[in-house]
Amino acid sequence: MYAHYLSSLSKLTVVLAFTGLVWSVNGNAATPSGESQDLDALYRQVAASPIRTEEDRQADAARKPVEFLRFANVHPGMLVLDVATGRGYTTQLLALAVGSKGTVWAQADKPRTELGERLADHPQPNIIPVVRPYDDPVPGDAPKLDLITIVLNYHDIAYMPVDRVRMNQRLFGALKSGGHLVAIDHSAKKGEGTTVAKTLHRIDEAVVLDELQQAGFKLEQEGDFLHNPSDPREQPFFHMKMPTDSFALRFVKP
Repeated sequence: MYAHYLSSLSKLTVVLAFTGLVWSVNGNAATPSGESQDLDALYRQVAASPIRTEEDRQADAARKPVEFLRFANVHPGMLVLDVATGRGYTTQLLALAVGSKGTVWAQADKPRTELGERLADHPQPNIIPVVRPYDDPVPGDAPKLDLITIVLNYHDIAYMPVDRVRMNQRLFGALKSGGHLVAIDHSAKKGEGTTVAKTLHRIDEAVVLDELQQAGFKLEQEGDFLHNPSDPREQPFFHMKMPTDSFALRFVKP
C-alpha cells in the first residue's frame, strides 16, 4: 500500500510543482527556500496536504488549521509536544509544518488506535507517539522544546484524576526559554470553572489562564479566530449544529 502511495504522491508532486506546492516523499511539507520564506504559504500548503483525511477536511471549517498554525507561530525545524493527541488531527498539522528537520511528540495517556492508523496509512518519521500519564507527559529523553500544544483537551484532563499543578510544572520545565505553550478549548460560561468539564466538555477560560500562569507561563496573546458569539455555551460540541465558542491562549516561558 505504501509503495502505491509513493507512486501516486510522486505523480502529484510533478503537478503541484507548477503551482509551487511541493511535498516531500515522507509526507512533510517542503519549506520555501531563502530569506523570503512565506509562512502563510507554508500553512496553506500544510492544510492542503494530500495525506490529510477527509474527516480532517470536514473539521477544518470549525478548527481553522491555517489560523491555528499562524497563532502558534509554527516554524520548520521546531521541536513540539502535542499533549493529548487524540486522533492526531493537530499532531499531523504540526508535523507537516515543522518538516523533516523538526519533531513532534504525540502524547496520550494510552495507545491511540486512530493515530496508529493514521501513521500506518501515511508514515511520518518526524512524529513520535508517546504513551505517558498527563501528570508527567514529557518524554524523559526529549530535548528542550520550542512549542507545546494542548488543543481541545484541557477540559478532559480537568475532570480526570490528574495533578494539573504537576503537569503544568513539567510542561514549563520542558520548554526552552522563549518557548511557547498554546492552549485551545471549548468555552464554558464565565464562573463555571471546571464544573461542566465532563458534562458539556467545556472549561472556563479563566481556569486555564490561572493554572498556567501559576506554573510560571506568561500570557503573550489571546486569539479570537475560534470565537463564536452565537454559541450559548450550553451544549457539548458533539451536539452542536454550529462551531463552539472556543478560546485560544498563547503563553511564553520567560
